[in-house]
Amino acid sequence: LVQHWLGTNGMQRRIPDYLAVEGLTTLNTLSTVFSFLLGMSMLPFFYNLWKTAKYGEPVGVDDPWGYGRSLEWATSCPPPRHNFVELPRIRSESPAFDLHHPSESVRELSVR
Repeated sequence: LVQHWLGTNGMQRRIPDYLAVEGLTTLNTLSTVFSFLLGMSMLPFFYNLWKTAKYGEPVGVDDPWGYGRSLEWATSCPPPRHNFVELPRIRSESPAFDLHHPSESVRELSVR
């Protein structure tokens, strides 16, 4: 957003240095500092990615959390070529949850 403000205040693009008289130095410095902070904020993400790839346990079950709600959690992992042998019957907005927890799922309404 700072670069947007600088552009509306008359800063030209692709100029290697700016004169202090133009009054754009402070906002350019602020933009640079925050861009470095944004880059440093990615370090925990990359550390987590590396640690998980190196030391994490592979997932051995289809639904590791046990409460997946959509159909991708109702098939095996990795999924077979056609995912399902037959199309699953969808009775609610959470078909995988209904499949894994039939006692807690919403009961099917009888149609008269």
